Amino acid sequence: MTVQGTEASMAHDSDEAREAIARVDALSTHHDVVHDGVRVRWRRFGTDNNTDTHTDTTRPPLVLLHGGHGSWMHWLRNAQALSAGRTLWLPDMPGFNESDAPPRTAPGQDSLLPLLAALGGTLDQLIGAGTPIDLGGFSFGGLTAARFAVQRGAIRRFALVGSGGHGTLRRMTVQMINWRAAPNREAERAALLHNLAALMLHDKAAIDALAFEIHDISCHGTRFRSKEVSLSGGLQQALNTLGVPTLLLWGEFDVTADPRPLVAQLVSEGPLREGTVIDGAGHWAQYERADEVNARLLKFFG
Repeated sequence: MTVQGTEASMAHDSDEAREAIARVDALSTHHDVVHDGVRVRWRRFGTDNNTDTHTDTTRPPLVLLHGGHGSWMHWLRNAQALSAGRTLWLPDMPGFNESDAPPRTAPGQDSLLPLLAALGGTLDQLIGAGTPIDLGGFSFGGLTAARFAVQRGAIRRFALVGSGGHGTLRRMTVQMINWRAAPNREAERAALLHNLAALMLHDKAAIDALAFEIHDISCHGTRFRSKEVSLSGGLQQALNTLGVPTLLLWGEFDVTADPRPLVAQLVSEGPLREGTVIDGAGHWAQYERADEVNARLLKFFG
């Protein structure tokens, strides 16, 4: 194929991927909410628009947080299934994609606190302070969700996918490439594709145009340094404090942890916990093995 043909093919694949994103996005309503000067964009999915989700404690709203260098699109292959018969809220967390960046903190201060404040303040405006919710998070969003749950309370059930903050050894064998230092778009694309394979997805076939488009858009929209937070630990302490029914999911080939001993350890350290390793999946398990993760989350959240 000629260079021109390759470029045309890539452009076509990108257009189709953006159309797929737009189709899922069209199922949601957008809510831009401001707390202490920080605007957070939330997407509301769900067909139960006639249900008063403020008072329905049997099927409370489900809130899912995305990972670092991510956006609401980390849950693109899950939103429709998980919002069947209930309300699903997906934010772009402060500092990511279409939301404002949180205030900067001084060196040595907890950089997650302003993010948590904006997240909690805007969610409370949408559903009411103290309204029970089900909550989940992926990667950096897992640790963020755990700390958010402890801070907010009123959590019925809690689920994590490939969570950060566990403080155990990572299994990364391939170095990430700084895509921001790329001299041109071709090199930038190559770096982003490399990073998808090195960190996010195990099966090369899963690195399709849609996965790349989500990663590309989300990386370019990231203004919050999440890696230091994810590596700082604190997940176990938050889980012990929380003490609610908890589901722990990791992909079999997740390079951010050694999943089987980690899941076994976390499950053994507290009551009301269950854990599963998703066969064949890498870090971004809810994308790579969407049907299985959806089924497990639906069963857990009821």
